[in-house]
Amino acid sequence: MARNPKHDCLFEPIKIGPKTMKNRFYQVPHCIGAGSEKPGTQAANRAMKAEGGWGACCTEYCSISPESDDTHRVSARIWDEGDVINLRYMNDELHKHGALGGIEMWYGGNHAPNLESRAVPRGPSSGASEFEYLTYAHEADKDDIKHLVQTYAEAAKRAEQAGFDIVYVYGAHSYLPLQFLSPFHNKRTDGYGGSFENRARFWIESLTAVKEAVGDNCAIATRFAIDTLYGPGGVETGDDGLKFVELVAKEGILDLWDVNVGDIAEWGEDAGPSRFYKSGHQRAWTDEVKKLCNIPVLGVSRETSADDMAAHILSGRLDIIGAARPSIADPFLPNKIDEGRVEDVRECIGCNVCISRWEIGGPPMVCTQNATANEEYRRGWHPEKFNKIDDEYSVLVVGAGPAGMEAARVLGERGYGVHLREAGKEIGGCVNDIKKYPGLSEWGRLITYRQLQLDKLKNVEVHTAVGEMTADDVLEYGADKVVIATGAKWSPNGTSSVTHDPIEGLDASLPYICTPDQVFEGKEVGQRVLILDADGYYTGVSMAEMMADAGKDVQLITSLGSVAPYTHFTLEAPNLHRMMYEKGIHEKTLHWAEKIEEGIATIYYLYRDGYVRDTGPKLGKMPRRVGTDTIKMEFDTLIAVTERVPQDKLFRELKVRKSEWEENDIQGVYAAGDCYAPGILADAIFSGHRIAREFEAKNPQLAQPWIRERQIWGHETFPKISDRETQG
Repeated sequence: MARNPKHDCLFEPIKIGPKTMKNRFYQVPHCIGAGSEKPGTQAANRAMKAEGGWGACCTEYCSISPESDDTHRVSARIWDEGDVINLRYMNDELHKHGALGGIEMWYGGNHAPNLESRAVPRGPSSGASEFEYLTYAHEADKDDIKHLVQTYAEAAKRAEQAGFDIVYVYGAHSYLPLQFLSPFHNKRTDGYGGSFENRARFWIESLTAVKEAVGDNCAIATRFAIDTLYGPGGVETGDDGLKFVELVAKEGILDLWDVNVGDIAEWGEDAGPSRFYKSGHQRAWTDEVKKLCNIPVLGVSRETSADDMAAHILSGRLDIIGAARPSIADPFLPNKIDEGRVEDVRECIGCNVCISRWEIGGPPMVCTQNATANEEYRRGWHPEKFNKIDDEYSVLVVGAGPAGMEAARVLGERGYGVHLREAGKEIGGCVNDIKKYPGLSEWGRLITYRQLQLDKLKNVEVHTAVGEMTADDVLEYGADKVVIATGAKWSPNGTSSVTHDPIEGLDASLPYICTPDQVFEGKEVGQRVLILDADGYYTGVSMAEMMADAGKDVQLITSLGSVAPYTHFTLEAPNLHRMMYEKGIHEKTLHWAEKIEEGIATIYYLYRDGYVRDTGPKLGKMPRRVGTDTIKMEFDTLIAVTERVPQDKLFRELKVRKSEWEENDIQGVYAAGDCYAPGILADAIFSGHRIAREFEAKNPQLAQPWIRERQIWGHETFPKISDRETQG
């Protein structure tokens, strides 16, 4: 299929300093958990995007000094020759596909916890970080500043040796250059503080030093928060923001602007979750920069529409389309647009689960839409290519929720004859309910993409509204193999992680108690709503918002230390708390229900027991004072968001009747997704994908080994202990 001519502008080359990018698709720096310690993972992930048509691909933020160590999180590093070797491999792979490689040189100042290096960061002032616990910088004197500028220049030279084409001085997200620029951080009174010109001096000097070091061979870029969104206490677009753009232009030291908004403490204002921010939400800010520039400007905003991207280029709002999350969801987005296959683009849903892994500090990065993200090297998976089977096998997939849809899609791509059977009227499972929550409509893209792909596969039949299948139905169906993907339901009796037992009196068959499933099924909800949430992700708080929007009086009780704590990792939490405050949703944390009666919930504080432990064990007795304090809370309807229960009855019945498999020509029965073990949507989709990829294994239920990148004892390390100036 031919490319739509209105998208031609997206494929025009553009000059960036001494380099030329082949098109306008630019994967901005984003974290994947590989750093420079896992060069295979790093190279394969970025190279997959280069293969998919991205004109430039960057590392994640890349530390230039042990004084900028972000452990427990994983950044790249360009500290020494070992890092040069490992990152050069990434660039070699990018260059094979004609893509440029970019490095985002990072010094965190007082936002660098340095838990591994135990070094002390330096910064414009010695104040505490608003992002990291108990982290302070040493206030840099003029010798320190000179050394820091030189550190950027030396790191740039190592970056050039590693084959990078684009070298950033990273100043966005309130890291060191912006800390100097922003009066929120910079309290100095010398030549690097006070006036705008003084506060801008460090950033200008660093860019100048990097330009002098590598500017003949590398493009010089900076990532700049044009507005920290603090108001006059920080950097504002109409004041210091545009003045800095003008100053840099006057100095002639930059080849590329990478512009965003926000800071690190609330960087969801940049990487906006779809719950609050739609595509293009930063355009009003990047527009102002573009008016002043004669060098390329790129901006991000989770763009997934080819029409919108082309419109931004044609109207002069951007020169380059920057993307992080859309490139994760679909590494082949550019090629699909180029080939006129825009309907095949796997659009980002803006859930920010990819970001949550960085925030937690646990590699690898994952993606809800794209189960192959970060599995390119360690599992050898390609997002668009599948190993075809030699013989024809028939597979029955029971349940068309996230895991079932994905398993059927991948099995179909691999050549299996698949029957996907869904009890309900439409495919999608729990996503059909989730997308109805306020702000989560884009999560419906999980269904849309898979529906389109399943429709294209002639060897996959989708049957809906078939009712629940029994074990006899499955055994007699005639399939060679079976995948059960029947999902999970919310507990009807209040069983949760708090006690792992039901709550006395909580019974969802009663008219005044609901589970989320029952709410979506239409069960009546009264005016005064009490929500019990032990889940801690989007369900409890989304149900609270939905009830508030319906005019209900809502109180949310959670056993956890804050409402929906996982949303801290997905960057939704700050605005969720603002939403709750504005909509009058009252909360009580670290409390749980002891007993439920009609209209009355007996609530207790989780830590009501005494803090002094008894001196010795006594059988059958709590080893501390037993608290008995309770609170009575009135309600008309209680919604229990306590724990999800796997709907595994069919799978277990089939396992019990394993002796009947052979006589019915069934070679194997496997469970995927929430019916095996409830998890987040990304886990369910990954589960269905993995089983389908590994379907010929002896037991696809169990994952095949993956490549582990690690130092092997006895092999050379970088640096060596002998490289130290003193052994002490």
